Amino acid sequence: MSVRHPDSGAREAEGPLPRLLHGLRAYGLIVAMWVRSTMAYRMSFVMMAVGNFLTSGLDFVAILLMFSHIDALGGFSLPEIALLYGATSTSFGLVDLFLGNAERVGRRVRDGTLDTLLLRPVPVLAQIAADRFALRRLGRVVQGLVVLVWGLARADIAWTPVDVLLVPVMLLSGAGIFAAIFVAGAAFQFWANDASQAQNSFTYGGTTLLQYPPTVFSQELVRGVTFVIPLAFVNWLPALRLLDREDPLGLPGWVDFCGPPVALVMIALSGLAWRAGLRSYRSTGS
Repeated sequence: MSVRHPDSGAREAEGPLPRLLHGLRAYGLIVAMWVRSTMAYRMSFVMMAVGNFLTSGLDFVAILLMFSHIDALGGFSLPEIALLYGATSTSFGLVDLFLGNAERVGRRVRDGTLDTLLLRPVPVLAQIAADRFALRRLGRVVQGLVVLVWGLARADIAWTPVDVLLVPVMLLSGAGIFAAIFVAGAAFQFWANDASQAQNSFTYGGTTLLQYPPTVFSQELVRGVTFVIPLAFVNWLPALRLLDREDPLGLPGWVDFCGPPVALVMIALSGLAWRAGLRSYRSTGS
C-alpha cells in the first residue's frame, strides 16, 4: 500500500515556487529547533565543533607530511594544492552541514519511519535533511575556509576582477553540485535500500579525489569526472583558470565558467529523481 502525503494534491496545485518556499520555511523551523537543542549544552557543542575541525583537517595534515619530502605534486605546489583542498572541503562541508542527513533515507525505508514523515504536512526532503541537524559540522566548513584563504594568499595568482568573482562562484556552484549528488543518492535508496555506501563513494570519495590536482590522475578518470559525473566543475576547472594552468583535456576556456549552469542542471535532475523515488515508495506495512 502506498502512503500519500496528506496535502500533496494541494501542494501540487500551488506550483513549484510556493512549494519551494514552503519547504525552505519548514526546513528552517526544524533546523532552528535542533540548534536551540544544541545550544542548551554550549560547552559540549564547542568541544564537538573543535573536534570536527581538527579531525576534518587530518587529510590536509597528510598533504603537509607529503610535502615535507617533495616540492610539487603533479606539478602543483603546496599553496596550489591548498587551494584545491580548501575549495572542495568548503563546498562539501556546506552541503554536509545542510543536507548530510539525506543519506539516512535507506534506513528510514527499511525501518518504516519514512511513513511518519509522509503523514506530516511538510515536504519529506526538508524533514530528512533537517532531522538531527548537526551544527558541529560547521567545523569542517571553517577548516576548509582557513586552508582555502591560506592557499589563495600564497599561490601565485595574478588577480583580476573576474578571478575575484570566480572564487565565491566556485564555492557556491561546487556546493550545488554536491547537493545534487546528495539528493540523487538519497533518491536511489528508494529502490536500493542499502545504498548509502554507494552514495558516499561519490560524496566523501569525490571530495577526497578533488583535493589533489587532475594531473596525477589518468585522462580517462579526468574525463569521467568532467563529462559523466561533473565533479571537475567543483574546483578543478575554475582553479586551473585562477592558477593560469592548462586544462589537461584541452577544453576551451569558457568551460571554466560553466560551474553554475552545470550545478543548476544537476539540481533539476536530482529533483526529478527524488520525486520519482518518492512516488515509487511503498509502505513497509508494519
